[in-house]
Formats: sequence, structure tokens, C-alpha cells
Amino acid sequence: MNILVVDAQGGGIGRQLVSSMKQSLKGAVIWAVGTNVAATSAMLKAGADQSATGENAVVVAARKADVIVGPIGIVIADSLFGEITPVMAKAIAQSDAKRVFIPFNHCDNIIVGVSGYNTGKLIQEAVEQVRMLCGEKME
Repeated sequence: MNILVVDAQGGGIGRQLVSSMKQSLKGAVIWAVGTNVAATSAMLKAGADQSATGENAVVVAARKADVIVGPIGIVIADSLFGEITPVMAKAIAQSDAKRVFIPFNHCDNIIVGVSGYNTGKLIQEAVEQVRMLCGEKME
């Protein structure tokens, strides 16, 4: 199972996702693609198996991934302070992969119904969804 984690800015969400999935998913290959070097570096340090940076890396990895995970902004053009290009958003949205999004109210995108969740809880729920998609039993 090839899992693609996409993140921007400092890569903090991606770092937490990679770290949690490496602990929870045995045998999965985790790819990390950052919109910038800082995001990529954070995810690589968290244990990603492969990493790359930039628009074309997102496009290529989205075609090959079985599951794509990241903040909801990765499918909204110009989100995450402009780091998500229209090409990136389209590649992720049109991928044949299953997608698991972390809902955040950032960058003028408001997602109702998630205000009571903290980041740790959202990361945990995302990892559980990926585990289910990978066919692993919940503990």
C-alpha cells in the first residue's frame, strides 16, 4: 500500500501523520511530498520512506498513490497561503487514490462542524481511516 502525505508551510501536520502512520501501519510505504523544502524535511525526519518537493512531485505521486492524506487545503487551489497551486489541487482531486483529509479552518476556508476537535484527535482519526483503507484491524 502506497500512502502519500502532502503538506505545506512547516510540514507539522504531515510530520505528525507520517510519525503516527509509521507506528500504526506495518508494511505500508509512506511517501512525503511537501510544497516546500521545510515541509518535506519535517516529514522525512518523521520517517517517510521517500520524499520529494514541489508541484510536479505532487502530480507524479498522486498518480501512483493508493491513499492520499493531508489537510483539506491540499485540494483547494491557492490555499495554505498560496502554496497549493491549481495544478496540485487538481492532481490530488483527480487521483484514483482514496483521500483522507484533515479538516482545518484556515486560509479563509471554513469547515463547519469541526470546531470542537484538537489537532491530535484529528490526526488520530485520519490514521484510523487510513488503517481501515489498508485493511488493518483496529486495536
